[in-house]
Amino acid sequence: MSKTRDLYITEVALRDGSHAIAHQYTVDQVLSVAKALDEAGVPYIEVAHGDGLAGSSLQYGFSRTDEMKLIEAAVSVCSQAKIAVLLLPGIGTLKELKEAAALGAKMARVATHVTEADVSPQHISMAKELGMETVGFLMMAHMAPVEKLVEQAKLMESYGADIVYVVDSAGALLPYEVKERIHALKQHLGVEIGFHGHNNLSLAMANTLAAIEAGATRIDGSIRCLGAGAGNTQTEVLIAVLERMGIQTGIDLYQMMDLAEDIVAPILQAPQEITRDSLTMGYAGIYSSFLLHAKRAAERFGIDSRDILLELGRRKVVGGQEDMIVDVAAEIASKTEIATR
Repeated sequence: MSKTRDLYITEVALRDGSHAIAHQYTVDQVLSVAKALDEAGVPYIEVAHGDGLAGSSLQYGFSRTDEMKLIEAAVSVCSQAKIAVLLLPGIGTLKELKEAAALGAKMARVATHVTEADVSPQHISMAKELGMETVGFLMMAHMAPVEKLVEQAKLMESYGADIVYVVDSAGALLPYEVKERIHALKQHLGVEIGFHGHNNLSLAMANTLAAIEAGATRIDGSIRCLGAGAGNTQTEVLIAVLERMGIQTGIDLYQMMDLAEDIVAPILQAPQEITRDSLTMGYAGIYSSFLLHAKRAAERFGIDSRDILLELGRRKVVGGQEDMIVDVAAEIASKTEIATR
């Protein structure tokens, strides 16, 4: 297949997919997946804890393997793909960013809540100083009006971001909402625009196509849909759809299909599908990485996980507030107990 590309895909299963397997990636798994992705022609492969650099913690979930070892492993088997890392200011620091760059990571994706771009200038600036391609990643994009999104994206551009992403962290956006957001950023920014979707409402593919139609040229996907919540836009399916549309990705479809079936599927702890919990997350607008945390809290307190997720949605809880999950579960359990006396 020709390496001509009309847009660039970043494969996120080795980062976003970490949520789905409770951050239990091994070096051998990363080696096999990254090598196959590289051979298939994927241009960018994101590797990190699900919550980004330094995410391994009691708050977010401990990694089985130090993420720097995983980054180093991925770099070692890639001849053409660039390894990307995610950094959430307040979780990851400049120290981890420098360490990842020293190991060979070539792209830094600096992620903030959609209204908090102003916490990212030093991280974006440092990534540029380190010679990394730098992405501004505006998470939970459904929680801000278009005008606010544009304002925050322009801040990231002013800090030096080469690309700015609309990130549908909850899988809550509808296609027309994606289109208007991408279109607005294309109108007001001079950098490339990207889109990262989740499939909690079964709209990841539709939203991704809406983003491309509106002008996005950087797109995220996860092989075998391996990502938080109900997963992301399924990369191998996306490539097939784009080929049908005459859009070139430079990625070999057969190799991606084989990778999904033979290497990634055995890693999955359960099939990536839209369950009652992931559907509730999209419906309530909840951060997709809350899924396993909410399930555990529901089991601990003997309540319905959907009640936890809906209450979190009412409180407009965002990424970084995982500690609220247990608090909300305890409150619901207490009220339930009182009501049944």
